[in-house]
Amino acid sequence: MKSFVFAYYGAPKFDTPADGKQHMAKWKAWVDGLGEALTDPGKPVAAPKNVSARGVSDRAGSDRFTGYSVVQADSMDAALAMAQK
Repeated sequence: MKSFVFAYYGAPKFDTPADGKQHMAKWKAWVDGLGEALTDPGKPVAAPKNVSARGVSDRAGSDRFTGYSVVQADSMDAALAMAQK
């Protein structure tokens, strides 16, 4: 089996706390559905910084990297099928 990383981008915004709870319940059901293929549920990632020769700056924007999970699968296609559930 090979390891694959699911990289999450963007931070969802919810109109109500109930919407946030519903989103998290769906995410948890999806993660639970990965079963033993999930080798590392990952972590959320705090607001990033850009580091360059010019210095350090905030990395803002809705497309920022926000977390990851690691799964094992026989192939990229199998990992993609897991992600699409």
